[in-house]
Amino acid sequence: MQALVDYVWAEAGLHWPPRVHRKRPSKRVVATGSRLAIEAPAELPSWVLLHEIAHAMTADHDGAGDGHGPAFMGVYVGLLVRHARLDLGHLAATLATAGIPWDPSARPVFLDPSPAAGAVPKTG
Repeated sequence: MQALVDYVWAEAGLHWPPRVHRKRPSKRVVATGSRLAIEAPAELPSWVLLHEIAHAMTADHDGAGDGHGPAFMGVYVGLLVRHARLDLGHLAATLATAGIPWDPSARPVFLDPSPAAGAVPKTG
């Protein structure tokens, strides 16, 4: 799982991905994700791992994040389209039907740009 997290993180142009730690499965929570760590059982469906990566991308180092709000949903939809090859139109229609707000322009809360790229970190 760490390899997939590392790949998705790097593909998004980010550095220092969260570390994957094993956790015992429970009936209430399959996995958890934060900026610094993803806790998951040894086996996990890829869509659940992408869900936890979206939490990591929408939380800061102190753990403050969007929960399951519009920014989280926007990042999660982007990950599902990019890495699980789900159809954006279908996902958008499904979210609209369910009344779930999402931000199609959402990006990770933080950016770790390469100094060589000349990028400026996102602030605010």
